[in-house]
Amino acid sequence: MKKIGYILILSLLSLHVMAQKESADVRSGNKLYKSNKFTEAEIEYRKGLQKNPKSFEANYNLGNALFKQGKYADALEQYNNALALEPSEKAKIAAAYHNTGNALLSDKKIEESITAYKNALKNSPKDDDTRYNLAYAQEMLKQQQQNKDKNKDKDKDKDKDKKKDEQQKQEPKQDKQDKQKEQQKQPQMSKENAQQILDALMQDEKKTQDKAKKQPVRGKKKVDKDW
Repeated sequence: MKKIGYILILSLLSLHVMAQKESADVRSGNKLYKSNKFTEAEIEYRKGLQKNPKSFEANYNLGNALFKQGKYADALEQYNNALALEPSEKAKIAAAYHNTGNALLSDKKIEESITAYKNALKNSPKDDDTRYNLAYAQEMLKQQQQNKDKNKDKDKDKDKDKKKDEQQKQEPKQDKQDKQKEQQKQPQMSKENAQQILDALMQDEKKTQDKAKKQPVRGKKKVDKDW
């Protein structure tokens, strides 16, 4: 896979010819950039902008120097400044949109980077580097969406397990509460009540025995056998 940085160097070099009309500061910045001295190049480009704020090359190349330092938000601002100047050359517009896409993609703003790459291709349909970066950004967006869907499914499973655990914890408590309610509904018998019932039963049994004793004993009737 190509690296985004490699594409940026090509974009910068393509503007060197146009930059010949620029100030000595911009030309100096270009030399420093080629030597990978991006902080020093940034300083020179800013000097050039002080002399000519409407310089497309100074804004654009400053954006590249900032990008190389990992200052993606600052780089994006410079590319936007360059595009705001409304250059007539399609090559300039395409290069600015291309590097705008790079800055957005590096800042994890994938959907916005895709829009920028598409704008670059409108102005330079045969640019293979932009086409590659567009395909790369679209693949990143696809993977990001898939990861979101997986995380949603995991969260749903966690919620289901959590609800299940909560229900299982609540069920025994409910059973205990139901048993306690049933016990409360059942009439409670004290020791005194139990003794009174037992005494009453014993008295009834004694009366029955006394009554049986008072009754006369009847003789047995002899049954004659027929011979």
